[in-house]
Amino acid sequence: MARFSRMKTLSTMIEVGIIPVFYTPVVETAKEIVKSLYQGGALCIEMTNRGDGAIDVFKELEKFCISNCPEVILGIGSVIDSPTAAMYISHGANFVVGPAFDKDTANTCNSRKVPYSPGCGTVTEIHNAEIYGVEICKIFPGKQVGGPEFVKSVKGPCPWTSIMPTGGVDPTYESLKEWFNAGVSCVGIGSNLITKEIIQNRDFKKLSENVKRVIGIIKDIRNKK
Repeated sequence: MARFSRMKTLSTMIEVGIIPVFYTPVVETAKEIVKSLYQGGALCIEMTNRGDGAIDVFKELEKFCISNCPEVILGIGSVIDSPTAAMYISHGANFVVGPAFDKDTANTCNSRKVPYSPGCGTVTEIHNAEIYGVEICKIFPGKQVGGPEFVKSVKGPCPWTSIMPTGGVDPTYESLKEWFNAGVSCVGIGSNLITKEIIQNRDFKKLSENVKRVIGIIKDIRNKK
């Protein structure tokens, strides 16, 4: 079951401001990625359910976090149904993210007090997700659904809505400023942060430095608002 409470997970997502997203079928590489992200200051980290045997990688990764990165709040992404969510929750997933909203998945997560962030692309989808207890709605794909302007449009009539864009977020000052000034609560960044080059070259020091820089940018943007 989850090591962290629902409230702790949600507050950490918002406080740090970034949820790095990745997948690799290689357990040792996954450990190096998480360790590097943690050393850079990331606390909520999403591994995606995107490969045969992903659950086996996740199980080993959560064990690694317990022993080596105890503050890391590990979650699972790319979840589209309730059975998959339940499987990962039983192996320690602290939050569940998906590309689309699913009522049964929401109910499963709610029953275990595990945060659920489904992908939404319209105000109606966001509203329906919130009815089912979603606190932070993922907008996906962030760029294609309208980018920062979409966030502004949603926050106007629905200022209580918390949004996390994934897809279309770059780890640059300009991109992050657009998103956070539009009103997002946090952002998910995948291959734009955890690049193929970093993984291939095993340049995990650079990954830590990049994460630290992004978190610093977010703090700076928030301080200037």
